[in-house]
Amino acid sequence: MPKYVIEREVPGAGKMSPDQLQAISQTSCGVLRKLGPEIQWLHSYVTGDKIYCIYIAPNEQLVREHATQGGFPANSIAEVKSIIDPTTAEA
Repeated sequence: MPKYVIEREVPGAGKMSPDQLQAISQTSCGVLRKLGPEIQWLHSYVTGDKIYCIYIAPNEQLVREHATQGGFPANSIAEVKSIIDPTTAEA
């Protein structure tokens, strides 16, 4: 199943408290439960003004539906074509 990187513009994301990040996570998980097991949130990277989320989903539309239902921005959604890491250099 495809993986997606979602770029979310969230001003001040890097300054959010643990409680704020927990609340966002709880909202996301609630929407995921409603959408069913086809879509999964793997993890997210919080930077200064953006959150980058990694999801597994059958299509981009389901990722967009999660964003709409959760009230999250989805400024960019890109399907992951390959994953590389330092071991790729050794192959």
